[in-house]
Amino acid sequence: MTENARGPLRRALRLRSTKIALVILAVVAFFGFAGGALAPHDPLAQDTGHILAGPSGAHWLGTDYLGRDVLSRLMDATGRSVVGAVEAVAVAFLLGVPAGLGSVYFGRLFEWVAQRITDAVMTLPYIVFAIAVTGVIGNGQEQAMLAVGVFLAPLFFRVTRAAALTLTRAQYVEIAELLGASRWWIIRHHVWSKVFPTVAVTTAQMSAIVLLSVSSLTFLGIGVKPPAPTWGGMLSSDLGFLAQQPWAPLFPALAIMLSAGMLNAIADAIRDTTGVATIPLGRSRLRRPAVTIPAQEKTIPVQEKTIPAQEKRSHA
Repeated sequence: MTENARGPLRRALRLRSTKIALVILAVVAFFGFAGGALAPHDPLAQDTGHILAGPSGAHWLGTDYLGRDVLSRLMDATGRSVVGAVEAVAVAFLLGVPAGLGSVYFGRLFEWVAQRITDAVMTLPYIVFAIAVTGVIGNGQEQAMLAVGVFLAPLFFRVTRAAALTLTRAQYVEIAELLGASRWWIIRHHVWSKVFPTVAVTTAQMSAIVLLSVSSLTFLGIGVKPPAPTWGGMLSSDLGFLAQQPWAPLFPALAIMLSAGMLNAIADAIRDTTGVATIPLGRSRLRRPAVTIPAQEKTIPVQEKTIPAQEKRSHA
């Protein structure tokens, strides 16, 4: 990551809202990795003598319909929910961002193929797609997160492509091309630092969306099989006993809402400190723009950039 790319994150980290969000997310991540070991009870142990018990000294959040400790299950579920969201975002990022950059700088054929694949994936129904994938390759967390990542990759593709398209006719990019720089060199030294703030905002927003998507899939029993606890699975089971414990669904729902809200707060902070505009994620085709040069990019100190000789293209 270049120095210009680090700047937006540093400015965002100075905001109080970002610090609060990071502290809360750090607590969630801590319980995600150590929650199972720190749980006061075995999250799978059943106590038929204390079914649907209310909060007490032995069970701070009560027990569920099988007598299992709710706090222990909530702590143990944090790891699966957080890891699942990270896996899905990583898949979407690795598929969407390189493809978005490649569609701008690696020719019309690559662009056409990438856009056709993106359009095809975006036409698929989300739940049906996830069920189909897990039905073919297995109903496990990794398989379900792969399906979520593939389904959300077009969002990264379109956002990255839209941000990169605005730089195709920038003067510093054209000068680098005239000097013989390779496409990879241009992307690394000129394009990525400008695209990174938009990608960072999208990553934070997609993390919140993925967390909700993972919870919705586990709510339906897709991805993680019972009795292993997940936030969505706990919410699903608790809704069946509202008459006995009307407060029970609040605990997993609060965990989901708090985590997603903090991720959105980080996305807002990065957007506010970088001035990144919201890029529409619609299905309309993005065309190469006319020659537009941002005011701050009109003066290009070419002498500050040196292009390695081995990366120069031959003009023979």
